[in-house]
Amino acid sequence: MFKTKLALLIGCLSFGVNAAGFEAVTLGSKGGIQDGNLTAFMLKSDQDSNYVLLDAGSVVNGLIVADKEGAFADIKLPTESPYTKVGYLLKEKVKGYFISHAHLDHVAGMIISSPDDSNKPIYALAATNDALMSNYFNWSAWPNFGNEGNGFKLNKYTYNDLAPSQWHAVAETSMQVMAMPLAHSGGQSTAFIVKDSEGDVFAYLGDTGPDAVEKSDALGNVWKTLAPFVKQGQLKGMVIEVSYTNETPDKALFGHLTPNWLIKELTALETLAGKGSLDDLDVVVSHIKYSLKKGEDPQVVIERQLEASNTLGVNFLFPEQGDTLNF
Repeated sequence: MFKTKLALLIGCLSFGVNAAGFEAVTLGSKGGIQDGNLTAFMLKSDQDSNYVLLDAGSVVNGLIVADKEGAFADIKLPTESPYTKVGYLLKEKVKGYFISHAHLDHVAGMIISSPDDSNKPIYALAATNDALMSNYFNWSAWPNFGNEGNGFKLNKYTYNDLAPSQWHAVAETSMQVMAMPLAHSGGQSTAFIVKDSEGDVFAYLGDTGPDAVEKSDALGNVWKTLAPFVKQGQLKGMVIEVSYTNETPDKALFGHLTPNWLIKELTALETLAGKGSLDDLDVVVSHIKYSLKKGEDPQVVIERQLEASNTLGVNFLFPEQGDTLNF
């Protein structure tokens, strides 16, 4: 616990010296079965005060925890607002959802909170939006809060199909987003590259397996896109998953990464951007699977394994729910 908090502090302080470009609030840090703490990060540029959500496994519960941790101390609840602080944040400050794929641990918070949410866009690749409207917002699993799909449309959420590898404006923010497909055990996930008005970028990768295991070039394409930003010092940070420890065999990864595979993939990025180019880059490790088995906490093992193999100079960060990071 101490090492995790210390790493977060060091990372935030180091980037604070170089003028922050982005702020991320951890609404959910885990993958898999730990309901109430599933993958979701609020992200904003320092160019404005509005957020987007990077996936939405836990939303309202994450906002409650983050608010108690003081993540939104600088945001004042308007006296005329009829909402609580958490309600104001969800309805007024979150301006859209970036959904990497439609697995429940990435969308459950959005679905559950939808009756009391405000109207906003969902930014995703077309296949993800199709899965949301077909499997959830369909009047069988849940009312149709979208502007497309089956049955009566409540028109609360507007599906925005993102053309891959193109920049798209993000409404009511100063940011643009590029979506790139990732390989996830035979399915499709998404990497979102977010760019602010100064040209700095932040990368969020949804669930993904390594290219060698997935027999894909998806991550390789993401690294090719990010490499020029790395060379120019404009990649301010990254969120990427490590679901399992190194003891997990490749055949049991099901579209996820281990510490060894993450190092190999980041080395591929360094090869494109130049030796030493990832030194001091903050990389947030997300989606660690909660375990019901006795023994050492998988996060502790993953931290140790990444530290032992980190020849890149990367700052690996392991935020807890409610933590704020500045990049």
